[in-house]
Amino acid sequence: MNTRKWMALTVMALFAIVGASGCTDLTLPPKSSITDANVFKDAGSYQAFLAKIYAGLAVSGQEGPAGQPDIQGIDEGFSQYLRLYWEAEELPTDEAVIAWNDIGLPEMNTQLWAGSNQFAVAMYYRIFFQISMANEFLRQTTDDKLASRGVSDSLKAQIQQYRAEARFLRAFSYWNGIDLFGNIPLITEDYPLNSAPPKQATRADLFNFVIGELKDIHDQLPVPGPQSYGRATTAADDMLQAELFLNDSVYTGTPDYTDALAEASAVIGSDAFSLDPNYHHMFEADNNTSPEFIWAITQDGTHTQTYGGVTFLVHAEVGGSMSAGNYGIDGGWDGIRLEPGAYQLYASGDQRASYFYTSGQSEDVTSIPDFTTGIAAPKFTNMTSGGNAGSNATFVDTDFPVFRLGEAYLIYAEAQLRGGGGSRAQALAYVNALRERAYGGASGDITDSQLTLDFLLAERGRELLWEAHRRTDLVRFGEFTGDKYIWEWKGGTQTGTATDSFRDLYPIPESEIVANPNLKQNPGY
Repeated sequence: MNTRKWMALTVMALFAIVGASGCTDLTLPPKSSITDANVFKDAGSYQAFLAKIYAGLAVSGQEGPAGQPDIQGIDEGFSQYLRLYWEAEELPTDEAVIAWNDIGLPEMNTQLWAGSNQFAVAMYYRIFFQISMANEFLRQTTDDKLASRGVSDSLKAQIQQYRAEARFLRAFSYWNGIDLFGNIPLITEDYPLNSAPPKQATRADLFNFVIGELKDIHDQLPVPGPQSYGRATTAADDMLQAELFLNDSVYTGTPDYTDALAEASAVIGSDAFSLDPNYHHMFEADNNTSPEFIWAITQDGTHTQTYGGVTFLVHAEVGGSMSAGNYGIDGGWDGIRLEPGAYQLYASGDQRASYFYTSGQSEDVTSIPDFTTGIAAPKFTNMTSGGNAGSNATFVDTDFPVFRLGEAYLIYAEAQLRGGGGSRAQALAYVNALRERAYGGASGDITDSQLTLDFLLAERGRELLWEAHRRTDLVRFGEFTGDKYIWEWKGGTQTGTATDSFRDLYPIPESEIVANPNLKQNPGY
């Protein structure tokens, strides 16, 4: 059963409120009147619990678009995991600005956030909400627990796979945590509930834990295929390892491009995926049929109704003189546009830019609150490849590609250029495969001499625009903060200015610092 169908399961409150609102004590037990003794009499509860962990990346609460939010302190629509992660990865970069003036959001456009920024705070708690749910699932599925409930051998075998998937999802959130916040607590299912506040782990220790987990669970995960779409598979595990190793120099100070290349090669060599012949199909309402997706956060206009995720992206990309109906939605939100630097990366003939909307839009973002300043880029749409609207005009059917084959090609190429082994000729072939798709043929090819790290950073910008990679890429290349690379509104001025290097990390929430004396704030905040 794929994750889109899992979203339709009734999760019954289960232990889904694990750590929810719960803000400052990450070791609290689940707040529920339902006990494991009665919940787990139903064999389907194990699948439902795992479905809730997956759904935690896609929805914002327990009742659909609004009602019983998973975390407190921020509007529920703003609080959804993917929406927060996208904003953290895209808004402070050379790719996007958002027009809205909600408290804390304008500072995300300019890299001028404070330690109390509510979007950074909410992202931190979203990460630990997911980790808490995964930990509770693992506590409730130990051999002893299953034996005490008389679980059958066949169900036990299935639950072992579910446990591997829960550990993958926990590893994914820990990756987000160490990437965005650096040194954070390491809490597993073995950490005693109601115990002392957790200690702060180093980025290197967290990195080693996550890599160890991914290697340990790899062969227990489902294999890629139609029945495992949207779920953690062996290939998704390889790809997450590739992402971690690619950024190892940032996380631990010791680069490991050899392993980054090896993990990307494992994904490519699995032959489970192929480049989608139509680049734009990967961002349409029927993109669940794309042969390129390694792992996606699934969306469904009926079962994952949220004002976050891809619903946020599709609506926020539309405004000005654009017709909302052309994108399968009931109205635009006049929000996100391109920074001019991102727009200028594309050359004539690059079909990846064919959807940009320029009518009535200026290239320069002369006024962030004015949607008509900055080129509109409705990359994600609620229209299918056949030209039909999605099932719901408010909540979209379009999935979000977390990992896809095109990025595996780019990881291989970058790791090869950075000394990770492999073949330079193969790296060039992978890059040109992406460019031939973009240009409709060999006219997009580059030569060996053009294949440089600077070119690859630009090519990642073109190929992966608005797919929540840009901040991490710029940090890895040493161009996110400082004066090496300046773009409009960096540092708070239209022409842009240098920013301090401490902003390579977001602040740990001040509420956490107060509640947990073991935590030390990131420098500069």
